[in-house]
Amino acid sequence: MLKKLDAVAEKYDELTRLLSDPAVAGNHQQYQKYSRERSEIEDVVTSYRAYRDILKQISEAEEITKDKKTDADLREMAESELKELRPRIAQMEQDLRLMLVPKDPRDERNIFLEIRAGAGGDEAGLFAAELFRMYSRYAEKKRWKVTLLDMSTSGVGGVKEVIAQVQGKGVYSRLKYESGVHRVQRVPATEASGRIHTSTITVAVLPEADDVDVQVEQKDLRIDTYCSSGPGGQSVNTTYSAVRITHIPTGEVVACQDERSQLKNREKAMKILKSRLLERERERQAAETAQDRKSQVGSGERSEKIRTYNFPQSRVTDHRVGLSLYRLDAVLDGDLDEFVEALTAAANAERLKNL
Repeated sequence: MLKKLDAVAEKYDELTRLLSDPAVAGNHQQYQKYSRERSEIEDVVTSYRAYRDILKQISEAEEITKDKKTDADLREMAESELKELRPRIAQMEQDLRLMLVPKDPRDERNIFLEIRAGAGGDEAGLFAAELFRMYSRYAEKKRWKVTLLDMSTSGVGGVKEVIAQVQGKGVYSRLKYESGVHRVQRVPATEASGRIHTSTITVAVLPEADDVDVQVEQKDLRIDTYCSSGPGGQSVNTTYSAVRITHIPTGEVVACQDERSQLKNREKAMKILKSRLLERERERQAAETAQDRKSQVGSGERSEKIRTYNFPQSRVTDHRVGLSLYRLDAVLDGDLDEFVEALTAAANAERLKNL
């Protein structure tokens, strides 16, 4: 680890030297590149140098305690300093290891959130709507922006499918472990005998794809337009502003009707399509990597049962980390941070093992 940290520190010093070079300063693009690279490792280097300073202080204090000629008061001060410094070293080493774990380059991206009712009929649709509210409340607390792109409702106030864009700082890093099957156990309002029913909802969290990530050929697309069916004023049902794009090679279909402009709906639908195609490729690569399949927090496959919401016990259990919280109402109101932190910690621990 120390060799890696020495190499990072050397790179930081080299980048600092380059940034002070007039030739680099005069080249805006190159200056921006070096500045960004240095910024990405600055926290690691600062922490590493603080760690080395603590090691030096410990070494000096140990020398004082070992020297028999040392004054008693000075030796006592040195021993007191060692008691304070030694526990800090272990924590600093752990923090530095975490800093060396390669970051997911997608962590800062916006996402497309897709929620679909699974097994359970009307009850699944009702809970799919509640999950969308849960994520919307969480986003609100994080000051993120949620834009509803498409929604297919069921007759009892539930939803068959909802697609939304979530924009903000670190959105994907906080929500990426939500992909999978969410299971709800409760007595439906329509159940006269009071029996507990189990329903499932699938959630997909797709990082927004950049144009350079996915190349889509125009010949592979079929684009249909139709009248919007949702709110939107006088233009609804009178203009063909809604857009449906089919990617012929994969069969992926994306519809978008939230904007009055056909062009804007087409742009958003293309973003969703590219994000889905990028996720398909990620899942294909993950399936080929045994290490990903064994990950403690799961593979993020949409078929994987990840969490159960048990209403009779007011319990929410995440099966990947074995965490149960007995405050279901708070969780459904967007209090997700404890799950997010536990899943992130488990993922970091797994990555540390493989470092």
